[in-house]
Formats: sequence, C-alpha cells, structure tokens
Amino acid sequence: MDRFFTRFARDVAMLAGQPQAFMLAILIILGWGISGPVFGWSDTWQLVINTGTTIVTFLMVFLIQNAQNRDASAIQAKLDELIRALEPARNEFIGIEHLTETELEEIRNMLEKTYGEGSFRHGVVQRLIKRR
Repeated sequence: MDRFFTRFARDVAMLAGQPQAFMLAILIILGWGISGPVFGWSDTWQLVINTGTTIVTFLMVFLIQNAQNRDASAIQAKLDELIRALEPARNEFIGIEHLTETELEEIRNMLEKTYGEGSFRHGVVQRLIKRR
C-alpha cells in the first residue's frame, strides 16, 4: 500500500504541475461559466463548481504534502551523506532536523556567533556584495 501511494502521489503531483493540467482546469472553469445561462445561474450550478474545487483541493493537499515530505527527506539524506563524506565536517550535525525549533535556533545562533560575524567581514563576502 505504501509503495502504491508513493507512486500515485508522485505521479499525480507531477501531472498536476504540467501546463496541460492548468489548461484543463481553465477549460473546466470556462465550460462551467458558459453553462451558467443554461442552468439559470442556479444555486446547484454554483454548488457543482464549489464542491468540485473543494474536493480536488482537499485531496491535492495530501498528495503534494507527501511529495514534499519525500523530497525533503531525500535532500536531507544527501546532505547527511555530504557531511559524512567531508573530513572537516562535523558529524554531530547529522539528524538535527529532528530537533525542536528552539534547539535549531540555538544552534543557528551559536554558529552565527562563532562564524557569522567574522565571515561577514571576510574579503570574499565583501567582493560578492560589491558585485550586486
């Protein structure tokens, strides 16, 4: 079931991001708008588009979130591998994505205090700023 959902979520997210999907959505909205006079601009006519878009939006939230979670996990695994592979890198940074927001802020503040202030004045950074 997990593999099926993963494949399904990936495929649907990929298809939903295609220009053809956008054009299909526009055609559906145009068709709905053109059919308004036929149905006398009734409450049922409006309910059809409201219900349809709500259902599609509700389902797409879960599918897109699944795709984003997998992408984030893959990127995190790649970054962890880079940390492991680089000799001067600190392996204790592997897995910090599981810390709380407060713990992550503490680490970021410590890094900025240790490296941020001095590196900001570093000549390379200054040259990059001047390029703009």
